Order: sequence, then C-alpha cells, then structure tokens
Amino acid sequence: MTQILLPAVTLCWREIVRFVRQRSRVTGAFAQPLVFWVLLGGGLKASFRPPGVPDGMSYVEYFYPGAIALVLLFTAIFSTISVVEDRREGFLQGVLVAPVSRSTIVLGQALGGTALALIQGMLFLLFAPAVGVSLPVLAVLSGIGVMFLMAFSLTSLGLVIAWRMDSTQGFHAIMNLILLPIWLLSGAFFPASGVSPWLGWVMQVNPLTYGMAALRHCLYLGYRAGVGEVPALAPSLLVTALFSILTFVFAIQAARQSRI
Repeated sequence: MTQILLPAVTLCWREIVRFVRQRSRVTGAFAQPLVFWVLLGGGLKASFRPPGVPDGMSYVEYFYPGAIALVLLFTAIFSTISVVEDRREGFLQGVLVAPVSRSTIVLGQALGGTALALIQGMLFLLFAPAVGVSLPVLAVLSGIGVMFLMAFSLTSLGLVIAWRMDSTQGFHAIMNLILLPIWLLSGAFFPASGVSPWLGWVMQVNPLTYGMAALRHCLYLGYRAGVGEVPALAPSLLVTALFSILTFVFAIQAARQSRI
C-alpha cells in the first residue's frame, strides 16, 4: 500500500502546489463560473421560467447547483491539462521511468484534480445563503460527498483525453466539445421537463445528470419541494459512483496505451 499511496499522494500534492502558484488558474477556475452564475442567473431570473423548476424558486437559486458543477468542470479542465504540459516539458517521461505503475500515476493525478475541485466547490457553498438556501451540517457533508464523486469522474474523464493529446490547443478543443455539452445537458442550466423528446433522452443517458440530481437532493435535504423533477437520490448516487469508477478505469487504460 505504501508503494501505491506515497507516489499517488506526492503527485496529488504537486498538483495542488502547482495550482496555487499559478494565480491565473485559480482565478479562471473559480471566478468564471461565479461570473456565469451572477450574469446568467441575474439576467434570466425575470424571464426564464421553464417547466420543472420548483414553485417560488428564482432562476438564480435554480442555477446555483449548476454553478457548483461548473466549478468542478472548469477545475477538471485546468488540472488535467497539466498532463499535456508535463509531457512537453519532459516531467511525465521522468515519472514514467520510475518504479511506479501507471495506474498509481493516474490515481495521483485524479486525486490532485479532485482535491482542487472539491476545495473550490466547498468555497462556492458559502454563497448558498445569498440565494436563500439553508445548509445544515448534514446537507453540507452529503453535498461534499457528491461533489467528490462528480469531481473525481470529471477529472478522470479529462485524464482520458489528456493522455491521448499532444497539444494544449487540441486538448482545449476536445474538452470544450465534450465537457460543456455534458454540463449543459445535465439539468444544471435548464431542467429536463419541457424539452423535446430527443433532448430529454440525451439528458437521461447523460451520467452527469444523475450527479446534478444527487447534488440537488443533498443541498435541499429534508425539503423535497426544492429539488424539482429530477431522478431519485439512490439511483443518482449509484450512477454517479459507477461513472467515477468507469472513467478512472478508462483513464488508466489510456495511460497504459500511451507510447511516451
């Protein structure tokens, strides 16, 4: 276990230190979702009232869990791009020649990105009172657990792409093509109720939809009316956990197939 945990924790800590030292990444990963939430939520709260939004809930409040998911998503993009940069700078080659398995390397990278996303997601919880969301201790703890699963799955998905890319430009293009539509069609921006049938089907098969549903259940723990028309908590947690495992397995497979 020491041969697995020590390298993984070391790589995880390196990602955290590297992130903190690059203030532009901190600003981009946290401020951009905050700006989206304030501008879109404030601009649409008076005119945007889709079916499925709980009665009495403003769009700013509805969009709040989606903004948290956006924080996790942007952090996953910014953290996993380090794989491409490490390959170009030669650091990744040095890690790969060490007596450490590639699965351990992927675990450290995934935990690093997850820790960064989780910290920023927890900071975003501080805005809950501003939109009228009361968060008891149990809601905070359960919400953090769901955010961990979501962050781990998104970071692992980013690693699947990053291990196969050679340029940061190509990485950003693929990530924006995949991750942003996944977020938009997860119920973060608008609910599944009232959309066209084919779009509703896409939202049902989107694994992030169930992560968003679980997050809403946790944030409105004990207040079922505030959750809205989303999948139940138990299947949502199960799908989110399975998605985390599958993306991590695919990330390990991508690392093993890499010819670096």
